[in-house]
Amino acid sequence: MPQRGRPRGFDAEAALERAVEVFWRQGYEGTSLSDLTAAMGINRPSLYAAYGGKEELFRKVVARYADQDMLYARNALARPTAYEVVAALLRDNVLAVTRSDRPAGCLSIQGGTACSTENTTVAGFLAASRLAGEQALADRLARAVAEGDLPADADPAALARFVMIVTEGHAVHAAAGVSQADLLQAAEIALAGFAAASGARPAEHATDAA
Repeated sequence: MPQRGRPRGFDAEAALERAVEVFWRQGYEGTSLSDLTAAMGINRPSLYAAYGGKEELFRKVVARYADQDMLYARNALARPTAYEVVAALLRDNVLAVTRSDRPAGCLSIQGGTACSTENTTVAGFLAASRLAGEQALADRLARAVAEGDLPADADPAALARFVMIVTEGHAVHAAAGVSQADLLQAAEIALAGFAAASGARPAEHATDAA
């Protein structure tokens, strides 16, 4: 039996995509159920039936964002060397936070960096999501150490933290209107800093004798 309140022709995936846009632009606390139902083209019973409450919907939105808009980060981790991993991550992050077809910045940052007491679970959820990304990068850099791609004394956790701080800063500045060109310049400076701190070498020099 069809769930009550769900309009005929309801497309849950398309509606979820519209919810991504609303939460991204307005943040978790700045988004009301009325904002969501208006953007998604459904009523409240349909929203609750398909997604659960507002927080459950937000968690689904973040998962969708991670699968689609953060794909560049997973692709970066697959690069063959630590230098290439970080170069791709820094550069593609700038492109992602300055896309013309998306709100400027990052859903994970704008969504709920600061929340009121009753929404601390949302802030904690987003913080955990960001830290999971940082840990994935640290694990990849640790593998680079084990493979001899990075020196034995390189600190994967500290390097990953540095890179993630830069990417999160890119998102904040993009949301404030800083241009893609200026952010790419910052990415290149950060990449140089990563190389100096880690001992990583650009691909064209990776096979040179030490």
